[in-house]
Amino acid sequence: MSRILIIEDDISIAELEKDYLEINGFEVQVETSGRLGLERAVKENFDLIIVDLMLPSIDGFQICKELREKKDIPILMVSAKSEGIDKIRGLGLGADDYITKPFSPNELVARVKAHLNRYDRLVNKEKKVNDVIEMKGITIDSYSRRVYINNKEINLSAKEFDILLLMARNPNRVFSKEEIFERIWGMDSIGDISTVTVHIRKIREKIEYDSSKPQFIETIWGVGYRFL
Repeated sequence: MSRILIIEDDISIAELEKDYLEINGFEVQVETSGRLGLERAVKENFDLIIVDLMLPSIDGFQICKELREKKDIPILMVSAKSEGIDKIRGLGLGADDYITKPFSPNELVARVKAHLNRYDRLVNKEKKVNDVIEMKGITIDSYSRRVYINNKEINLSAKEFDILLLMARNPNRVFSKEEIFERIWGMDSIGDISTVTVHIRKIREKIEYDSSKPQFIETIWGVGYRFL
């Protein structure tokens, strides 16, 4: 359930917005003070903020400016002022939308849903991009758990894939055999850390152009391994 914070000093308007949003399945909190609303928006996890422009203690412009510096979530600015300069300023400070009073509660709900859906698509797209590592001809897709060398799929065992992904996500960092064993097999696992050496050798045989001269996984003698 998405959480929404309404920062609005007019109780009747805030309660009307809250009622319509709750009917549509949202969890809604209300703050009537600009300063308290900003503090709560920063400290708590909300999925979207609805902020009135004219507020006591701190206005919607300042809230939008300070909140945007700390969080990347949808912000809807609400105001009785319809001047174009206010809309431009609000959007320029990071607001995602500007709604002029009076407005239909159903319109507010529709805009909230649209911005949440858009934000979810962007976040999921970024996650998907971050799930793929590409460098020097190797592609590692952590979402589908597939590895490609020059667009040709390479079959790795589950543990081989986990080791490769761990190292590829931390390029140039040296991992000891003990650390790899603990991270992949778990600290409570029963086994010999020499299995790490065996798995590294198998990974090299599958991904390296010449396993005797590795281009991806380098041995740091007496220390461990690192992904180049």
